[in-house]
Amino acid sequence: MATMSWLSGTSSKATHHHLHTRSLFRLDRASSVTLGILSFETAKTMCRLIHLYNSLSDDEFSRLRKVIMKSQGVAFLNSKDERFLLSLVCAEKLEDLNRAVNTVSRLSQKCSDVSLIRFDQTYLEMHLGVRELCKLEYASKGVEKLVEKMEKYVKATANLHTALECLAEMEISERKIKKWKKNLGPKQANKANTDYFDEKINNQRKQVKHYRDVSLWNQTFDQSVGLMSRIITIIYARICVLFSPFVPDLPRPSKHIKPISHQKPTRVRVHPDHTNHMQCKSKSGPIHKASRKFGSIRAAKSGPLTKSDQSLLPDNRIPLNIGKNKRVLQLATESTVGGAGLSLRYANIIIHAERYLHAPTNIDDEARAHLYELLPENLKLTVRGKLWGHWCTRGEVGSNGYSLAEGWREALEEMMTWLGPVAHDTVKWQQERYLEKQRFDAKPTVMLFQTMYFSDLEKTEAAIVEVLVGLSCIYSGFGLSSGVKD
Repeated sequence: MATMSWLSGTSSKATHHHLHTRSLFRLDRASSVTLGILSFETAKTMCRLIHLYNSLSDDEFSRLRKVIMKSQGVAFLNSKDERFLLSLVCAEKLEDLNRAVNTVSRLSQKCSDVSLIRFDQTYLEMHLGVRELCKLEYASKGVEKLVEKMEKYVKATANLHTALECLAEMEISERKIKKWKKNLGPKQANKANTDYFDEKINNQRKQVKHYRDVSLWNQTFDQSVGLMSRIITIIYARICVLFSPFVPDLPRPSKHIKPISHQKPTRVRVHPDHTNHMQCKSKSGPIHKASRKFGSIRAAKSGPLTKSDQSLLPDNRIPLNIGKNKRVLQLATESTVGGAGLSLRYANIIIHAERYLHAPTNIDDEARAHLYELLPENLKLTVRGKLWGHWCTRGEVGSNGYSLAEGWREALEEMMTWLGPVAHDTVKWQQERYLEKQRFDAKPTVMLFQTMYFSDLEKTEAAIVEVLVGLSCIYSGFGLSSGVKD
């Protein structure tokens, strides 16, 4: 029995030692694993974070409030209510940040540092206001160096991507040359001079190796996730600082509350200094907001709000705890252009009309017919009705036809000064979001509130009808297309 006990103890110690050694080996191995092919996804995420960081500067925030939000198109079609518009901006920025957080959380699972592996939990605690947001201040020297380091990695990784694409094309040519030499036979193949190409492809391989060494390809998961997790913390803290006076749903963190892992989910009081603002009405725009009663919200988990959570939010309040099931795009009501699913379609109609308005020559019947076919059925009927009204009074125009056309031109040119930019921003928003997935240097310059997505549907359609009727008066003798007069 004693012998068995001794053997048992030895076996236990040996097993424990083996497990401990294997654990240390696994951690050491994890700490040395580099990103490799994941460096390209990481670079795009870093690029998104750098853009978010730069968009939160004092100058950019001031331009947002004093210039962009005051533009005539946004004020007339969307809203004049600064608080409402800023809530949309904040929601979109948080959604962009959450996309980056999802990528970083996935990459963090391959880290060796336990604190990095728990990044998603840390981010949740920041949302709940139970963790101090950031020790580094926005735009401090330390943060600027951090951003500069990320920019260098993004640039080097983008160069690596370009170099790899070039090398792939050259290797295809290399295989073709080898096949060609094989078909020529040994004697003729030796006479073929491919030294220049061989030197070129060797130099390209050296360039790829260099970029791999200096880019994210050769960085470990810990190094990359560590950089991004710090900038995410700084960005979220900055969003809270800038938007908390206007968006009451943002949590105000308290240093005295223990992390969530040490306590049950509680009610976190939000912005008590804004509880007296009971109402926020939109002077212009499609969305009428009910009175807001700010108090406390239940913040128990990240992601989309549950039904019980949503019951704590007043009607038409924008929940900023955005998850996969509640995107900013889904916040538009049916009374908006985006809610009706017509934002890109109406933007293209306006852009076509603007192009025709400034055309040096008359627009032919085919172009007018094409523009007319872009309209949904309800607008076709409205345009027909208005054109018939003008057609009936055409005989009264007489010699004043030229002056009437010039009057329409002046009116439409003035109208396009505020309607055109909103339409162009709508198309640009779509293009920038697509390019962001394809390129490393994509820097979105348009926010969703600048587009036609939250525009009042009735106002937008009335403006489009007015533009098309005006074009008819200018170019085609009150007829948009040959089919309108029949």
